[in-house]
Amino acid sequence: MPVGTNGTVKLIHKRELEDDIHAQIILGNTYHLYLRPGTDIIHRAGGLHRFENWTRPILTDSGGYQVFSLAQLRKMDEEGVRFSSHVDGKKLFFTPENVMDIERLIGADIMMAFDECCPGTADYSYAKQSMERTHRWLDRCIARFDSTPDLYDYRQHLFPIVQGCVYRDLRQEAAKRLRDLDRDGYAIGGLAVGEPTEQMYEMIEVVNDILPADKPRYLMGVGTPWNILEAIERGVDMFDCVMPTRNGRNGMIFTMQGVKNMRNQKWADDFTELDPVGTCYVDHCYSRAYVRHLIQVKEGLGLAILSLHNLTFYLHLVKQARAHIEQGDFKAWKDNLVPILQQRL
Repeated sequence: MPVGTNGTVKLIHKRELEDDIHAQIILGNTYHLYLRPGTDIIHRAGGLHRFENWTRPILTDSGGYQVFSLAQLRKMDEEGVRFSSHVDGKKLFFTPENVMDIERLIGADIMMAFDECCPGTADYSYAKQSMERTHRWLDRCIARFDSTPDLYDYRQHLFPIVQGCVYRDLRQEAAKRLRDLDRDGYAIGGLAVGEPTEQMYEMIEVVNDILPADKPRYLMGVGTPWNILEAIERGVDMFDCVMPTRNGRNGMIFTMQGVKNMRNQKWADDFTELDPVGTCYVDHCYSRAYVRHLIQVKEGLGLAILSLHNLTFYLHLVKQARAHIEQGDFKAWKDNLVPILQQRL
C-alpha cells in the first residue's frame, strides 16, 4: 500500500498510481491530515476520496505511530495523548473516541484503532504496561466505532492492532485477545521500531500462529523488499512503508539485481535501463546515466522517476509473490531471490 501521508503519495500523480503502479489501496495519516487541512475541510469536500480524487480504498493509521515518533512532543496518560503540533506548537489531544471520529470524517475504508506504538528496545515491564493500555484504548475505540454510523455511503472497517514489543508471551496474549473480538481484519504493530530483524520475524510467526488465517493480517510500516517476502512466508497479507518513495527521493532504487544508489559516479555513462531484468518499471525505461544526471542537477523529475520505479517494483514484487504462492513454489522462489535483492550494486 503506497503511503499518502498528507493526502498524496509524494511526487506521484493519481494517474500513475492507478494506471502505472496499479495500486489497489493507499494510506493516509490521521495525525497529519488532522493538522492540515483539518477534518472540517475534508468533511466539506465529501471525504478524503473526493478531496484527493481517489476512488479506490484508503486506510488510515490512528496516530499511534506518532505516539512513538513524536515522543519529545507528547504527554501520555490513561485518557489519551497530548501533542504539541510539530507545525505550529498548537496543543492537540487524541483519545480513542475522538480518533475514531477523526478517521470517520476522513472517510477511511479501513480505520486503525488508537494504540501506543512501543519502542522495540522497551523492557518487559514497560512493554506489558503499554500493551495493556492499548487494549483498554481498543475497548473504547470499539465502543465508539460500533455506536457511530458509517459516513459517505460506504462501509468503514476497524482493525485492532497487536502490540507486545519483542516478548513472545505478550504477543500471544494480545493476539488471542484480538482474535476473540472477531473483527474484519487485524494489524501487527510495534515492529521495525528498533528491534533486530530476526526478532521481528519471530514475533510475526508468534502472532500469525494465533490470528485467523481467513482474515487480512496487516504488518504496519514494513519494509524492505526482503522484509516483505519473509513476512509473506510467515502469513502476512498487507503491507505499507514509506521506503519506496523516501528512498527514491534520496536517489536509491530497488531492482531485481539489488539496491542501487543512483547518485554514484559509476552510473554516469551507463546507458542501460534502470532495471533491465524482468520488467521495466517506468514508461520510457530511462537510462541510469540520464536519471543520475537529473539527480546531479537537482531536477525533480529524477526523484519522481525513482519514486515511481520503486513503487512499481514493490507492487510487481508482491504480484509475483502471489503468483508463486498459487503455483506452490513460493518458498524456493523467495529463498533464491532474497540474497539477490539485498545486494548493494
